[in-house]
Amino acid sequence: WRRLEIHATRSTPESESTHVMELKSTNKVFGGEVRKYAHASSSTGTGMTFSVFVPPAAALAPVPVVYYLSGLTCTDDNAVQKGGAFKACAEAGVMMVFPDTSPRGAGVAGEDE
Repeated sequence: WRRLEIHATRSTPESESTHVMELKSTNKVFGGEVRKYAHASSSTGTGMTFSVFVPPAAALAPVPVVYYLSGLTCTDDNAVQKGGAFKACAEAGVMMVFPDTSPRGAGVAGEDE
């Protein structure tokens, strides 16, 4: 799980691209695991991060996923550290994804506030 590669094919056959995500950290919580990834975003042209809580049930079967959008200028760490959802997600067998909702270093007004 150190590196995860996603192969995406666009609408034209000659434009296949590979995006690499790097696993930055893992932490055990309520029988599951919180994983933090970094990747280059083609949408923003910047590096981005996201975190994901993988419940224990994901080792046995596919599980539903909830995306938690923390808010403008918030990082994925805000929701991970303050959200308090891991116990409920572990009990319900739900994966939770916490994207960084703002590009860093893109020159967007207020990004450093």
